Amino acid sequence: MDSKQIRQKFLEFFESKQHQIVPSAPMVVKDDPTLMFTNAGMNQFKDLFLGNKTADYNRAADTQKCMRVSGKHNDLEEVGIDTYHHTMFEMLGNWSFGDYFKKDAIAWAWELLTDVYQLPKDRLYVTIFEGDQGEGLERDQEAYDFWKALIAEERILNGNKKDNFWEMGEQGPCGPCSEIHIDLRTEEEIAAVPGKTLVNEDHPQVVEIWNLVFMQFNRMADGSLIKLPAQHVDTGMGFERLCMALQGKTSNYDTDVFQPMIQFIAQKAEVEYGKDEKIDIALRVIVDHIRAVSFAIADGQLPSNNKAGYVIRRILRRAVRYGYTFLGFKMPFMNTLVPLLCEQFEGVFDELKAQQDFIIKVIMEEESAFLRTLDTGLRKIDTIREELKTTNNDTIDGKTVFELYDTFGFPVDLTALIARENGLQIDEKGFEQEMQVQKDRSRNAAKTETSDWTIVNEGEDVQFIGYDHLEATSKILRYREVKDKKKSFFQVVLDTTPFYAESGGQAGDTGYIEADGKKYSIIDTKKENDLSIHLMKELPANVEADFYAVVSANKRQLSMNNHSATHLLHAALKSVLGDHVQQKGSFVSDSVLRFDFSHFSKMTDEEIAQVEQIVNQKIRENIQLDEKRNIPIAEAKNLGATALFGEKYGDFVRVITFDPNYSVELCGGTHVPATGQIGLFKITAESSVAAGVRRIEALTADGAEAYINKEAEELKAIKEALKNPKDAVKAIDALMKERAALAKEIEGLHAEKAQALKGDLKNAVVEKDGVNVIIKKVSIPAADQLKNLCFQMKNETENLFMVLAADVAGKPQVAVVVSENLIEAKELHAGKLVKELAKEIKGGGGGQPFFATAGGKDINGLDAVVAKASEII
Repeated sequence: MDSKQIRQKFLEFFESKQHQIVPSAPMVVKDDPTLMFTNAGMNQFKDLFLGNKTADYNRAADTQKCMRVSGKHNDLEEVGIDTYHHTMFEMLGNWSFGDYFKKDAIAWAWELLTDVYQLPKDRLYVTIFEGDQGEGLERDQEAYDFWKALIAEERILNGNKKDNFWEMGEQGPCGPCSEIHIDLRTEEEIAAVPGKTLVNEDHPQVVEIWNLVFMQFNRMADGSLIKLPAQHVDTGMGFERLCMALQGKTSNYDTDVFQPMIQFIAQKAEVEYGKDEKIDIALRVIVDHIRAVSFAIADGQLPSNNKAGYVIRRILRRAVRYGYTFLGFKMPFMNTLVPLLCEQFEGVFDELKAQQDFIIKVIMEEESAFLRTLDTGLRKIDTIREELKTTNNDTIDGKTVFELYDTFGFPVDLTALIARENGLQIDEKGFEQEMQVQKDRSRNAAKTETSDWTIVNEGEDVQFIGYDHLEATSKILRYREVKDKKKSFFQVVLDTTPFYAESGGQAGDTGYIEADGKKYSIIDTKKENDLSIHLMKELPANVEADFYAVVSANKRQLSMNNHSATHLLHAALKSVLGDHVQQKGSFVSDSVLRFDFSHFSKMTDEEIAQVEQIVNQKIRENIQLDEKRNIPIAEAKNLGATALFGEKYGDFVRVITFDPNYSVELCGGTHVPATGQIGLFKITAESSVAAGVRRIEALTADGAEAYINKEAEELKAIKEALKNPKDAVKAIDALMKERAALAKEIEGLHAEKAQALKGDLKNAVVEKDGVNVIIKKVSIPAADQLKNLCFQMKNETENLFMVLAADVAGKPQVAVVVSENLIEAKELHAGKLVKELAKEIKGGGGGQPFFATAGGKDINGLDAVVAKASEII
């Protein structure tokens, strides 16, 4: 059974059990501050488990693309070393939202594994939660009893809290779980050592394949557990491990999920998989990491130097280093795997194939950039290793680790990995201290304390009416306080809200809520998972009051102008540049319009002008907005709606159309009723953001008008300064040519003056003890001429010691020249001397033993420089 059939059988089985088959959520998380990446199938259902939202269906199943490289669930260090951990992996899952519970979940898991997949029952073990006295949690006897009816009792094992009590993080839904493990060893090995003794002991052939989590509790901020409003089931089965079991392999990497890519790279490197452990690890790392990087890019996360982007960069660089060191790849190679990967997932995750060229471009650029510094960095590590040997030290200090990161682009975990390969370790604490100066680390280091929600009024679903109304009568459902080192504010949830929560690239609304004649400011509106959170500096005195909620209308209007303009811009870019253009990010607020898109070259002035002209034409056409709400996603796609890669869409979506033949997009933002309201569109900048990604910045309405008026005023002022010529461009060109001619003439005069000064200096030579000494105060027009003069004098005068106290166009400078033969013979060092002399002009400087310069603030100190130099010599 190949991997595609295995995946399909899982989905068909649960569809037969009345489960709704739902699409995978994006792997890159956007609206959950506690996660960077989806690390489990249940992430997209978090609000359902918390009771913040009501499900449209009670049962669901899917295959979810996941990544575990940071935070609580971090498998990066094991990847490639063992045979069953991965960065990116698929998690097959089925869920019950307040519907079936332990009995059915256990029965169906057993039925699928043993009847449908026909895995041997005598190779399976299950674990149940043994309880925890410290938490006051009892043994999961209910799960035990259900399993006892299906499997021999000796195959039901107790598991501790670490293994059999699943928690998503420090806070959130949790509960006891029941794991299913399979023993893939030979009959001889099983006879020698019972499988039950190897469960949860990290044995590569006795592995967990499925985890059935019974969500019963919510972990609060203070660590306590409270019961969830309803009981849920959340299961997760590692697709790659299941393939290993069903295909009779002892390694995930031996299945058809990975082997085509492994053989492709092995052939490219002219090596054979299975012959050398170091080469095997390198091949496994590469084929694992290309999946993680490609899926992340497809979901909109580009490699960068902070947060999720840095995680992707770390993974990619880890793979490049393995290929460079163990497979001999000195040129970019990871990108060549992308077409094979896209073909493998076609029909499952089509976002890869749709963006194949873009993914290749981004990865190739990242590989090329790292390869430029990799060799130098590795040589430096070799030098460090040799130095440590001489001192019997086995630790690379934190400052050096930081230098490798900052100068050579070596992520700290890559340096640690290379160190381990060489029997060394790193001073991680020292590295962290060095990193504190970095902005991203300082931001992440700021501790935030969040209290538990205080429930004011019962209720789950929040009604958003902001598409149609800017005012509403509301009640507070719940609130909590958030504190960090700098500020404290409150997060408030309203039952009915006109405030748009920041999402889809549109900034959140501001405004106020009013009760008892007092207004309380809403300073921002954010989205956390699918919940609208209103940020307030001050909590109302009476939180149980009825409130009148009012959105800042002007700010909303300007944001709508900018958001609708991005839709017109997107369509115009496709028209001018081609259908390969895809939105890669955007941000719109009342004052900002920023649009990122896939394109591989800088736009020409003509292309920018053409795009701008098309957008303004559509504005003048005053196209009426056609908005369709809550339509099936299949219907939306039939309308030709553009969906953004990396966005999470439900079964029902909202379609925004400005002319069905021009712009049709899935979008949750707020928009103008007709394009004429935008008024005017002006592009102010076009630039590169990352490999294959360009950015346009623009203004609309009042902002665009003000920009154009300012440009017109500046042009008018220029014309007036030029005495109002008929052709201002020709007049400026003539002035520039005249200026260039004058500059050349001045340069010639300066050169003549420098030559005359050189003659004066030669006449000023005084011979002292075999040394030709020149100590003189001079005036010279430019610093570069001072340098040229010094080198000319050094080349034309033997045994020279020269100090020039120079007035360089009104600024004090000191230059010291020493002939090479005098450096040791007379113990003269220009760099040291200039630092001492610079004190007289309140400055500093330095340089080499034979030539050094210094600048300062006090031109009146030049005579003192001459006196001190004379005293020194």
